[in-house]
Amino acid sequence: MHKYHFSSTSLILLLISISIFTGCGDKKEIETKKPGDQKRPNIVFIMTDDHAAQAISAYGHPVSQLAPTPNIDRIANNGARFLNNFCTNSICGPSRAVILTGKFSHINGFRMNGETFDGSQPTLPKFLKEAGYQTAIVGKWHLHGRPQGFDYWNILNDQGNYYNPQFINEKDTTIVNGYATDIITDMGIEWIDSKRKKDEPFFLMVHHKAPHRNWMPPLRHINTYDSINFPLPDSYFSKHKGQVASQQQLQTIYEDMYDGHDLKLSVAKGSDSLRINPWTSDFDRMTDEQRQAWNNGYRPKNDAFHDANLKGRELAKWKGQRYLRDYMGTVKAVDEGVGKILDYLEKKGLTENTIIVYTTDQGFYLGEKGFFDKRFMYEESLAMPLLIQYPNAIQKGITIDALTQNLDFAPTFLDFAGARIPEAMQGKSLKPLLTSNPSSEKFRNAVYYHYYDFPAFHMVKRHYGIRTDRYKLIHFYDDIDEWELYDLKEDPKEENNLYNDPEYASIQKELHAELNKLQEKYEVTEKEFQTTPKEKVEQAYRNFARLAGEDPDTYPEEKSNEVN
Repeated sequence: MHKYHFSSTSLILLLISISIFTGCGDKKEIETKKPGDQKRPNIVFIMTDDHAAQAISAYGHPVSQLAPTPNIDRIANNGARFLNNFCTNSICGPSRAVILTGKFSHINGFRMNGETFDGSQPTLPKFLKEAGYQTAIVGKWHLHGRPQGFDYWNILNDQGNYYNPQFINEKDTTIVNGYATDIITDMGIEWIDSKRKKDEPFFLMVHHKAPHRNWMPPLRHINTYDSINFPLPDSYFSKHKGQVASQQQLQTIYEDMYDGHDLKLSVAKGSDSLRINPWTSDFDRMTDEQRQAWNNGYRPKNDAFHDANLKGRELAKWKGQRYLRDYMGTVKAVDEGVGKILDYLEKKGLTENTIIVYTTDQGFYLGEKGFFDKRFMYEESLAMPLLIQYPNAIQKGITIDALTQNLDFAPTFLDFAGARIPEAMQGKSLKPLLTSNPSSEKFRNAVYYHYYDFPAFHMVKRHYGIRTDRYKLIHFYDDIDEWELYDLKEDPKEENNLYNDPEYASIQKELHAELNKLQEKYEVTEKEFQTTPKEKVEQAYRNFARLAGEDPDTYPEEKSNEVN
């Protein structure tokens, strides 16, 4: 047996070395730093409201090439761009509920705006908290009730306003002066910088109002795109042949936008008073200085509009341009905010170990089929842009064409966090697609969609359906009973309804079988197909006609869908 002899000095040095190596000198470090904690990624989830993929230059649409989004594109260039990512229910609140729960609307209980989200149910932030993450959300919540599962939250009151919005934090409701996109960006950075614990991984949701209706750009961008003539879609004056639900909607740019509230049109030359403006608070809440700058920016172009005295198709095209210029002005502010967050993370050395996500709650129309808004299962509304970077695990500049959904977000983040994915979640983790060869995995055969919000704004019928890599089957129901089928390879603009085409009879049969299979898999019961009493539907049309200053006895079937 060997014998060791130590001087008192050597013994002290040895004990200090052991203490440093084992961490015994700091009990708190042992408790808070679990094995592998330093490798668990932070997650920054940036979500806008109603941001069309057509308005993100990484997706290559002609509109976005005239109004590029270089900072959002940085995420695509440094990570993955999803080409076939879709929502399960194209409307704001329900999409957010799906993202939080990883469950379809009929399972999480939030089918349409106006309902109350059950915040007591298991959600993504709660699971991440259990896994040792700090959780925070700033910006748009829009689920009614207070957020649960977050260590910190500061949310917009209801939809929020672009200028001087109200924020709710715990029991306090406070007006914050400024522009909503800039405020939310700064709140997110402030939380990372000074409100979190630096020794724990974090999950931050930065939820913007923009570019939601009524598309009010910041003062610095109210004239940014005035000289740009954006291309209007070939389908801008669509007659919606074979598409009954499209014929009866109330979301056509040149028929259904409010001239004052949406298009910022004045009542007459030389005036700053707005035409039809049902929700005056969006403008009334501006300070005198803000409103003066706003009027100085809009009055000259409104005066030019009155001088032009446009009619028919020329007027309809003008409205499309005004809409796109305002919409892209709000997007530009979002892009600037994304750049500010990316720059901050890089400056603080957080980029390498942070998953950065950019997405929106659903797609949006920029004039396709003549539409604005979303709701329909057609591509522009169904598709959600999704960009994800994570230098530690995701290669730069990859594209993923698998069929994915917002249903998959929660399982993905839990997977990357090393946490257990609950069996009750109906989505699938995207991690294998992001970290392996994305083209080598058969991820999903078809996605399921179900929209419920009828009768409601824009009067888009209830409908459900499936989308495969090539085909789409849709059933519109409630006060109508109509099926539509599209071959996306031959008809990417979805203008030719093939449901009764004998050449597609076998395809139709296969799609019905797949639809039944998915409805069974996702536990869709007969409850989801309830309809609305006829008198309630008729009253809704009357109410919206009054809101637009029109004859309340004008019904959707009387709309010509033609502009001379």
